[in-house]
Amino acid sequence: MCTTAFSAPLNIVVLVADDWSFGDIGALGSEIATPHIDSLARRGVTFSNFHVAATCSPTRAMLLTGADHHRVGVGNMPESTPVQHQGKPGYEGVLSDNALTLATLLKDQGYHTYITGKWHLGKTPDKLPQNRGFERSFIQADSGSDNWENRPYMMLYDRAYWYEDGKPATLPKDFYSSRFFVDKAIEYLGAQGDGKPFFTYIGFQANHIPLQAPKEFVDANKGKYDAGWDALRQSRRESAVRLGVFPAQSDMVPLFKARDWNGLDAAERSLQARRMEVYAGMAQAADFHIGRLIGHLKKTGQFDNTVFVFLSDNGPDPADPFEIVSSKYWVKANYTTDGPDLGQKGTFSANGPRWAGALAAPWSGFKYFAAEGGLRVPLIISGVPGAIPERRSNAFTTVKDIVPTLMELAGIPSHGDSYRGRSVVSIDGRSMVPLLQGRADHVYGADEPVGYELAGSAALYRGNYKLVKNIAPLGDSVWRLYDMVSDPGETKDLSQALPDLLARMQTDYANYAKYNNVLPIPADFDLHDAAKHYAIHHFLLPRLRDALPAILATLTLLVGFGWWLRRRRTARSVA
Repeated sequence: MCTTAFSAPLNIVVLVADDWSFGDIGALGSEIATPHIDSLARRGVTFSNFHVAATCSPTRAMLLTGADHHRVGVGNMPESTPVQHQGKPGYEGVLSDNALTLATLLKDQGYHTYITGKWHLGKTPDKLPQNRGFERSFIQADSGSDNWENRPYMMLYDRAYWYEDGKPATLPKDFYSSRFFVDKAIEYLGAQGDGKPFFTYIGFQANHIPLQAPKEFVDANKGKYDAGWDALRQSRRESAVRLGVFPAQSDMVPLFKARDWNGLDAAERSLQARRMEVYAGMAQAADFHIGRLIGHLKKTGQFDNTVFVFLSDNGPDPADPFEIVSSKYWVKANYTTDGPDLGQKGTFSANGPRWAGALAAPWSGFKYFAAEGGLRVPLIISGVPGAIPERRSNAFTTVKDIVPTLMELAGIPSHGDSYRGRSVVSIDGRSMVPLLQGRADHVYGADEPVGYELAGSAALYRGNYKLVKNIAPLGDSVWRLYDMVSDPGETKDLSQALPDLLARMQTDYANYAKYNNVLPIPADFDLHDAAKHYAIHHFLLPRLRDALPAILATLTLLVGFGWWLRRRRTARSVA
């Protein structure tokens, strides 16, 4: 990696949206209003062929290290790791000790380093942000939590784990996640006062379930989704065609778990439309608070010297707690799940697979899987000196490329597999600075393979082609081959027509898997079963342990009372 000299140290702001689809920002044709994110796009480059992992913590591991997630301890989310993989090298579910973070590199370079929001890379003291290079932090440690209150969002955790600077933290009474995360970031920025550059990372919970947003943002989308998921899907396809990122003649795969919108009764259509209004409102609320951060930096004279990176950690979430018996009853016991106040405190909403498939259009699939709908998400890099503004790039890029890009902008040389006398994981990604500045039109060569795997779904990209397999229920674990230029919707399998290319790319994938120590997924693996196993160990058993003294005391009283009754009856019979 070469380094480019800039006249002054650049501030860096990384904004991570949660579960946003490719088409959820105005700059990529969305019906959702995101004016502040769009303003960053006008000042920078929007990427339309950018890829992440299909779930959150593996993406976040790569985002902070520039290395494949298997090599830094997060081969899978802890919540979906098969029992057979748990504890194996690369599958610890937390950042490994030899994973060097961008925060550490920047802090050693003289930067202030701050993080607010979702972390999801470990919650023991040694794995929290203060031991991974962050000077100040206020984080939620798991995959998500309620956006209005201090409580877990699902039967996965015994409680919501919040920490400030490594210590358990409480939330204010007027808490709303997107607002609070930006408030904290502004607080940390306002306390520095020494002229040093800063690195600020904000991990929004928007739009992870539960979908929740202030009423004014939800109501701003009233009626927008009344025509249903098929109409949204077609609208998103048309937007992608207008942008030139999806060929007009290309097809889309059928909607997963399709249902006839007009076949639903009026009450169900109303509820489903309201769920999407909440989704859009949650995204708009995040955009609004991003605007507050931009305003603060402009007011303090720091905006013009700040590089912004905006991305989503994966595509839209198809999970529907209301279609799973155990979670359905838990949600209904703890939340209101319908009505005009959906999105407010005490309510719970989720999109489910049909809205997720529509949101991901024109790409196939969604979160959890190696289809483009799970992997291809928005990326904006804004404020890079010498970059061509208001430009869109279709160059293939990955989340691993962000660290080397920001390192070059900060003047930090590549560290290889050693840093300040200790062994570290080397970087896999490539700097995008030449592409941003118009000195190159690609990051990876046409014959360079780029591999990927998560929970048994896998892909390998080489030039215009993609080799991919997806596990059930989206796929059947069979390798398929697609031309991503003529058929980015992944509808025409070329594996029979191009057997030599298929074999070559399968060899490339095998090499990727070997280098990154990718473990084969068990034949009986099921995402829901893995989540149930995690819930038993991290929700049910902790609660049973907490309740054990009371249970034992109750049993003791019952046994004692029974013994007393028996003695009394015996005494009466003798008398």
